[in-house]
Amino acid sequence: MSDETFRVGGRTVTVTHPDKVLITDGGITKSDLATYYAAVAPVMVPHLRGRPLSVQRFPDGIDGGGFMQKHTPPSVPSWVHHAEVDKVGGGTVDMYVCDNAATLVHLANQAGLTLHPWLSTVRSVHTPDRLIFDLDPSGDDEFETVRMAARTLHGILDELGLRSFPMTTGSRGLHVTVPIAPRDEFDLVRAFALDVARELVARHPDALTTEVRKADRKGRLFVDTLRNAYGQHAVAPYSVRPLPGAPIATPLDWSEVDDPKLTARTYALRDIEPRLAKINGDPWQGIGRQARSLAEARRRLASLGAR
Repeated sequence: MSDETFRVGGRTVTVTHPDKVLITDGGITKSDLATYYAAVAPVMVPHLRGRPLSVQRFPDGIDGGGFMQKHTPPSVPSWVHHAEVDKVGGGTVDMYVCDNAATLVHLANQAGLTLHPWLSTVRSVHTPDRLIFDLDPSGDDEFETVRMAARTLHGILDELGLRSFPMTTGSRGLHVTVPIAPRDEFDLVRAFALDVARELVARHPDALTTEVRKADRKGRLFVDTLRNAYGQHAVAPYSVRPLPGAPIATPLDWSEVDDPKLTARTYALRDIEPRLAKINGDPWQGIGRQARSLAEARRRLASLGAR
């Protein structure tokens, strides 16, 4: 099949080898991936804009293995934005910044299946404006515990005066994202997230844990706050996962977490557009406008611990 041309965001992007199969189960090709990312760009780009971006690429499809690309190659088109940021341990790296729909299609042409933005923006790279809790089950039969943990966490964050937004990861669990004012550096944010996680575990100690070592979890669900560190990243909303059927990391409304049929892979590439049409857009629309300072939340959390 000859090259395929996409007209997106006022730019023309060429996809080479569009019939190249990236995910055998489901027959997902480069053309399918580019078409998908062009379609979801209006809801996806706002969650990527201004952020350093790591790209998980699979040039030979997921069966051929992939790699995480954290630097921008010198040959990118002029309209693909990038920025130099500090590396952990010293030095700098020039990273992608996906600010437009055409860049999404360009990355699809690079077999960039899964996108991983930072929790901070290039304008304020050391002070995050997102905080993430990763509810990470060890087995497929634990999703009821995942939903319970998410609902309890939602209640705690409400008590702290913080808005929170759930998302299926498209892999195993749920992410709960909290927009915050970019005032504290990562170490302080991570410490706060761990304190919240400990409060969550205290309410369900038989089911949940913050133990990092698997041997210490004893069958309990891990409440992971480790992503809240400089240079770490998390899967982007609406990102395709390199798994059979091309599941999608899908933003949810909190009411959807109550659905006992919900799993981490409920939504996939071929059915996400009907979902967006049905719910009339992105449940996370305007998430940045809900950002709050952690100062008051810390005071409230201390009060919870004193009960």
